[in-house]
Amino acid sequence: MSVISEWKEFDRNQRSALIASFLGWTLDAFDFFLMVFMLGAIAKEFGTDVKAVAIAITLTLAARPAGALVFGMLADRFGRRPVLMIDILLFSILEFASAFAPSLVALLVLRTAFGFAMGGEWGLGASLTMETIPPRARGIASGILQTGYPFGYLLASVVYGLLFDRIGWRGMFMVGVLPALLVLFIRRNVQESPAWREMRARPDKQSLMSVLKKRWPLFIYVVVLMTAFNLFSHGTQDLYPAFLQIQHKFTTHTVSIVSIIGNIGAITGGLAFGALSQRVGRRKAIVFGALIALPIIPLWAFSATPILLGLGAFLIQVAVQGAWGVIPVHLNELSPDEVRGTFPGFAYQLGNLLASGNAALQAGFAASHGGNYAYALAVVAACAAVVIAVLTYFGPEKHGVMFGATEEAR
Repeated sequence: MSVISEWKEFDRNQRSALIASFLGWTLDAFDFFLMVFMLGAIAKEFGTDVKAVAIAITLTLAARPAGALVFGMLADRFGRRPVLMIDILLFSILEFASAFAPSLVALLVLRTAFGFAMGGEWGLGASLTMETIPPRARGIASGILQTGYPFGYLLASVVYGLLFDRIGWRGMFMVGVLPALLVLFIRRNVQESPAWREMRARPDKQSLMSVLKKRWPLFIYVVVLMTAFNLFSHGTQDLYPAFLQIQHKFTTHTVSIVSIIGNIGAITGGLAFGALSQRVGRRKAIVFGALIALPIIPLWAFSATPILLGLGAFLIQVAVQGAWGVIPVHLNELSPDEVRGTFPGFAYQLGNLLASGNAALQAGFAASHGGNYAYALAVVAACAAVVIAVLTYFGPEKHGVMFGATEEAR
């Protein structure tokens, strides 16, 4: 079934939940990726190099598991909807505060706090959506939800191209307060997850620790898988603007255009592979997305002209975010009911933590090889793609599992 035809069959609350979660992830990613475009400018103002400023990305990613754990546990206890609103307000305020950082150290502290707040959003939005929409539409909804991430990157690319030369990096962070307005939409239009309400009424609920103790092999597997996935996405995105700026000497306008093209590919891939997973299964769709990235890497990393680099950016992100488009539904289906607000997001963000040194490592590798970012980008992308394909092929799948059902019914 197509995205459009499925959308028409959603009721008002299902649409509102998907819209809210999509926009939450979009604006969360928008706030995160603004930083990616401004590494050079921030380094110049604070009298340091890109590698030192890139530590902010590392700290942001490293703080996300703590946020996923705290906000996820709150969501499992008090509901997805109210905790999601609090989380969005917090990361919007911290993004705005970053504009007033008087030093690099202060900025690093603020970006760490921002990472804590950012860490909660994905798990809350994904569980709210997957527990609200019908099982037959989970794959399509997963693709829509996950495309919020490249859509946020696309939005950051556009804003960077239009405003950066006029308002500078501090002004860009001020723009990042806009996601706070989403809370008004959620408060007015979104209802609580029906699966969470059903779960709260069950007498056999288990705590997070008891679930993890019982399901620790599954949890470790998901964390390792998400480490590879985060290397796949951040390894192909975070330093790509710097690669275009520093190695190819492209203008602000050209960097913005290439990034926009790449994110159009990401949106295309996320929607297509999310829908595909509903027909062929979650694992097959992920493996296919990971493996088709391999022959694209030379075009994406080693081309010399803006046109070829733009084509490479489009195709690599179709593959990367195509595989990612299956992740919201895959992780939520694998998750135990009692801890769905915590389990997927916490595992996802622990993977982020383990992959959080990627930006600094890639920048350091490039610096030690005469400023050549291409090799660092290519090596990380290729290794991550292979690991994802192998882990997913041999891993579990619970395509279409009923949420809120008893263990026997599942």
